[in-house]
Amino acid sequence: MRVRLLGTGGAANEARHQAALLVEWGEASESGRILLDTGNGLDTVRLLIGAGCEPDLVRDIFVSHQHVDHVGGLEPLLLWSVIRALRAHGRPPDAETRVVADPRVLADIEHLFQATITAAPRLYGDRLRWIEAADGAAVEHGRDARTGLPVFSLYGATREPAPEMLDEVDVLLLDVQDVGVRFYTFISTLYYVLRAAHRHGVPVIVLDRPNPINGLTVEGPSIAPGYESFVGIVPMPVRHGMTVGELARYFNAEHGLDAELTVVEMQGWRREMWFDQTGLPWVATSPAMPHLSTATVYPGTCLVEGTNLSEGRGTTLPFEVVGAPWLDGYALAEALNRLALRGVRFRPTHFEPSAGKHAGAMCQGVQVHVTDRDALRPVEAGLYLVAACRAQAPEQFAFLPTSWEGRPPHFDLLAGGAAVREGLAAGTPVAELTAGWPAVAAAFARQRQPYLLYP
Repeated sequence: MRVRLLGTGGAANEARHQAALLVEWGEASESGRILLDTGNGLDTVRLLIGAGCEPDLVRDIFVSHQHVDHVGGLEPLLLWSVIRALRAHGRPPDAETRVVADPRVLADIEHLFQATITAAPRLYGDRLRWIEAADGAAVEHGRDARTGLPVFSLYGATREPAPEMLDEVDVLLLDVQDVGVRFYTFISTLYYVLRAAHRHGVPVIVLDRPNPINGLTVEGPSIAPGYESFVGIVPMPVRHGMTVGELARYFNAEHGLDAELTVVEMQGWRREMWFDQTGLPWVATSPAMPHLSTATVYPGTCLVEGTNLSEGRGTTLPFEVVGAPWLDGYALAEALNRLALRGVRFRPTHFEPSAGKHAGAMCQGVQVHVTDRDALRPVEAGLYLVAACRAQAPEQFAFLPTSWEGRPPHFDLLAGGAAVREGLAAGTPVAELTAGWPAVAAAFARQRQPYLLYP
């Protein structure tokens, strides 16, 4: 028996490799290997290879405790056999491989690219993965400050990886935290990545992550023909109730993308879970998505983007406060609370956006307070909010005439067609506008069923 001390350093000790011990016994085909602790990041993978042991030959991994310097190298070890197989464009040896989606034990994706996937690694970013950008503002190609790797923007002149971006790429690894809403553009980037990967024969691995606003509730209108856009890539309800991995399977099959796809599933996630029930820390997915409370109301208050109201961008509560200089916040809150909408109350407030619509002007409006998130139907509540603002100030309120995509009104792209905007403008009751939504949700729930991965 041989014991190799791959690393003995602690979390704060940069002079030594972090904790990992390799135990080997036997000879040739009878040999065995176990690993006690995994260090952090990709370091232990490199050390195992340097010791002449391919990581996928380790039979068992024992973790002494869950400090990051003892378990932080777990994910690259588990992914190693998948990546080796896909480098040869084969099938992964174990289709049931599961990885805990926990930021406390995730390796740096930059290092994973650099060490395992290609001799000329590249990084690909939606609008906010690598470079902070304002909503709708194009992001140019660049270089990652930490690793020096080239970054190809998929939120600018190019939204689908071009052939030259995929030269010498063995596999595309996609790891994004979606917010569970059709018009959040990370899933549109997923669609384009899958399409490009099929065209250029590049396999795709999707590292799945939770739907933060649960995987049960489906709500809102779908997309009418001709209204597909970057904020609505395929017809589906506003709130789809799927994870990124499930959406990848759905896009791939239902929309004929046919990429060579592997989804690395989560362990322990259930459909009824909200993000704060996973035990994972919330990391802002974009500057305007700082909290889970933001994501909870976003399916409805994002509709405000298609109007001349402020949706709270440029404040500390984007999408949780809505207003304009010409509104009466107290009267608005009273009108909305009289509706007794499920799971929500409205509080009068005032705020001064530092950016976005009405920047530098004092706005009056409401703050959206969720009282029962399971009962809340945020898309419906968002329509009632827009309707109440229009009813209070019909001369000042307006729908924006176009969008940053330069096509139909932005409200129409968000809502999936012109019918909702036209109905609101004509004074049609919101209950009438939403009457068909349950049937849309039920149809989509049946369509998505074959692609769901979790109970």
